[in-house]
Amino acid sequence: MGSILYFTYLGIAIKHFYKDHNQEMESTIVKSVDYNAYFGDNHVVKNVNIEIPRNCVVAVMGPSGCGKTTFLRGINRMHELIPGATAKGKIMLNGEDVMEMHPIFVRLKIGMVFQRPNPFPNLSIYDNVIAGYKLNGIKLPKAEKDKIVELSLTRVALWNEVKDSLNKKGSFLSGGQQQRLCIARAVAMEPEVLLFDEPTSALDPISTSTVEELFHELKKNYTLIIVTHNMQQAARVSDKTAFFYVGELVEYDDTKQMFTNPADIRTQNYITGRFS
Repeated sequence: MGSILYFTYLGIAIKHFYKDHNQEMESTIVKSVDYNAYFGDNHVVKNVNIEIPRNCVVAVMGPSGCGKTTFLRGINRMHELIPGATAKGKIMLNGEDVMEMHPIFVRLKIGMVFQRPNPFPNLSIYDNVIAGYKLNGIKLPKAEKDKIVELSLTRVALWNEVKDSLNKKGSFLSGGQQQRLCIARAVAMEPEVLLFDEPTSALDPISTSTVEELFHELKKNYTLIIVTHNMQQAARVSDKTAFFYVGELVEYDDTKQMFTNPADIRTQNYITGRFS
């Protein structure tokens, strides 16, 4: 009972604090300061400094094993869940170090969507959307839950497709619909930042196009950080692009500038296919 009350209080406090202070926050929402990440002795992310604006789509690209996913997972403290993983430096959310925050607080405000759609298989579409509240012990009236479910599914352009099937399991949906359901589950908690780890790599071209179109709508309410191996996707969907290579942030600029006139020869070589 104590833990339920704690998480209920935590959820309410988070929701109201950010709602009341949102207007006062600066334009930079996420900032890393000399961020380093390790797997044991393996130094995989090296002194990354980056500032990510609010309501912006940022693509993170680079060869396999360059540290981009590790950096993404560090933003909401998921890196530390891996045995032997450590980190140094700072990741700031609205000017506050996430390492000094409760990890549940961080993950409520910084949602994450993974490479493969992962709806909870034994839950209905409705319960998948509202799952974050149940897992954190936050009790809501049925009318408020209904409102959250409809709004979240509407924001990911899925409501009209599933509104008559809310009691069916999430596995009933197609792959692309399942990924949008996972995004709805993330936005239901009213985060400020959404992290995407290659969110369309397991989807067919039509579903990929649907999710990419969704990114443009989502940035009206959220900041999106998207790890992708697909350079064409980075060029299509992002406002800014970060290029990682061998654990380093090589270049970070407006996407158009990055793809037409990169400042670093390594970026140019990657974009032109001279290495991958």
